[in-house]
Amino acid sequence: MARQIAVLAGDGIGPEVMQVTLNLLQKALGDRSSEFSFQEALVGGAAIDATGSPLPPETLKLCEQSDAILFGSVGGPRWEHLPPERQPERGALLPLRKHFQLFANLRPVTLYPELAASSPLRADLVRDGVDILVVRELTGGIYFGQPKGREGSGPDEKGYDTMVYHRHEIERICEVAFTAAAERKRLVTSIDKANVLTTMVLWREVVTEYAERFNQNQAADKRVELSHMYVDNAAMQLILKPSRFDVLLCGNMFGDILSDEASVLGGSLGMLASASLSSGRKGFGLYEPSGGTAPDIAGKGIANPIAQILSAALMLRYSFGLGEIGNRIDNAIRAAITAGARTGDIALPGEESISTLEMAAEISRRLDS
Repeated sequence: MARQIAVLAGDGIGPEVMQVTLNLLQKALGDRSSEFSFQEALVGGAAIDATGSPLPPETLKLCEQSDAILFGSVGGPRWEHLPPERQPERGALLPLRKHFQLFANLRPVTLYPELAASSPLRADLVRDGVDILVVRELTGGIYFGQPKGREGSGPDEKGYDTMVYHRHEIERICEVAFTAAAERKRLVTSIDKANVLTTMVLWREVVTEYAERFNQNQAADKRVELSHMYVDNAAMQLILKPSRFDVLLCGNMFGDILSDEASVLGGSLGMLASASLSSGRKGFGLYEPSGGTAPDIAGKGIANPIAQILSAALMLRYSFGLGEIGNRIDNAIRAAITAGARTGDIALPGEESISTLEMAAEISRRLDS
């Protein structure tokens, strides 16, 4: 039985970069492409225009019947006048995350040495490139803790939020981070504020205990080194010495902030993919670029497709166990960049830039090598 992928291209540059990604996926899969069924559906602003809803019932049903969601991007100025709950992102992406219990967000941040000049950091800080994986817990912490609210009036009016983490939530995100690190440089840096927050004292204790258990069951070449770092220091070290990091393990709020900070290291949002993994269905995930719909360049054929292509590679790796094919895609992208292929967002002044289709073609032909 074919494994089904729900393809939700969305708005703006989404359809453009999604189409070249699907073409490249078919080529990368080769003879195995017959094992997959790609089913497209409307989402976001495109769905609002067609049905009045950013997440139509038929789109949600397709996602429920699928083994993974390959997501494009949603939103744009045309729909900003709508009530918040009907706007594309809040009305589509957030409900999908909740419905499918997407508890872990993985955001790889890669800066190839050839693109060091595209980074806002000094060349000496990134001359060797950057390769960081931010693992963020998505469903707990201060964003979802109860009670929260506002009460009172005048000088005594107050607002309050509650930071809560349960042991099982911390252990669950640890499993994702340590498993990923074992296949990378085998370094996990756990981010907390244990010097002032009781919740983070528990976080640090649970992470330390998990690391000990994890390494007891690993061969020597898969054991992971753990370090702890306060979030304020981590924010500084990401800028001063990004090469020191491998996997950053973060709670919800700290991961939200640090993943956005780390995203600028890659030189362009057009290079950044992400994966959100489900706790309710093993292997299920939602895969999407980290950037937006870029309405200013939509339809011009100049968008960088790499983030969408990398998202598809993450899908192969995490939802279908096809890490070897995912690695081939990653290597083809790296080879294209090394050979000088540049879309406008990563081209330096005076460098030639190529179109979406041309970049996809440069990557595609390197899949053969």
